[in-house]
Amino acid sequence: MATSFLGLKKSSSSGALNAMEGDGFEYSLGPPDSGFSIFLADRTKKIHFIRHAEGYHNLATKETGSNDCLLRGDEPAAAHHLYDSRLTAKGIAQAEALRTHLASRPSGARSFTAFDLVVVSPLTRTMETALHVFGQPREPGKPAFLTHVDAPKNSPEYASGVKVAPPRFVVREECRERWGHYVCDGRRSISEIAKEFPNFDFSEMVHDEDVFYSDERESDEHCCDRAVRFLQWLNSRPEKCIAVVTHSSFLRHLFGQFGETLKADDRDNLQRLAGNCELRSVVLCSHGVKDGQKVDPLMPPVANPSTVRMGSIYMQPIA
Repeated sequence: MATSFLGLKKSSSSGALNAMEGDGFEYSLGPPDSGFSIFLADRTKKIHFIRHAEGYHNLATKETGSNDCLLRGDEPAAAHHLYDSRLTAKGIAQAEALRTHLASRPSGARSFTAFDLVVVSPLTRTMETALHVFGQPREPGKPAFLTHVDAPKNSPEYASGVKVAPPRFVVREECRERWGHYVCDGRRSISEIAKEFPNFDFSEMVHDEDVFYSDERESDEHCCDRAVRFLQWLNSRPEKCIAVVTHSSFLRHLFGQFGETLKADDRDNLQRLAGNCELRSVVLCSHGVKDGQKVDPLMPPVANPSTVRMGSIYMQPIA
């Protein structure tokens, strides 16, 4: 029987999302043909996927009614004004609205949603979104017990003087947008971006320059493969409540691989195109088959080696 990383059995029975400890519904009971699934709690974690807020590239395509405004034309992609596009004023407002929502969204034993880790795509719009949604991250290398901030205002915890540790922000190339062709999906160098976002953890980035972007669009197959590799990396993390700030096409390629046996409404809700700054929460379940396997860093495709064989040329030594 084939299985997926999200714990959805690819059989006649539909999968069900397991819960996390502290939410009051830790168990899903029933035989395999009941339409339920049951998982060990320590093999699950909550993943909250967030599409970036509105960027200027989104606004441009809405105003022109076409993606043609995202093509580089005769100029280098990096010279285009929509390259690695930033958030609009509306996008910033969307991110701040989500922050307000999370501040009053109960999770576990708290009146607000607190995250152990925020994983961010290395594009500017996702990092801006993360900052406006979650505030300043915890400094890389600094333990949680040395960094405390107030709980969200107007919460019972804030009134009681409760302090919380802000999450770390880890930047990962795997969750960036499907690259190529459109200028908005290229990124600036990490050395430039890091100056603007100093407390983001870039230590797991391998390439300074964007070695992935080209005029050719990344294939659907490759984007799907790296999306599953990204799940494998998430599964290897010790944190249990993780936010991922990413992109619509990446999410479409990720979620499109899951949910075949779900009820139609649930499947459509999982796989539909995400709106700007939309939060979509899932439970990631590991079946153990890939636990402990090393997840290699994302590398650019390797060109096919040349098959041309050149004969050796003997040079007469000069006397």
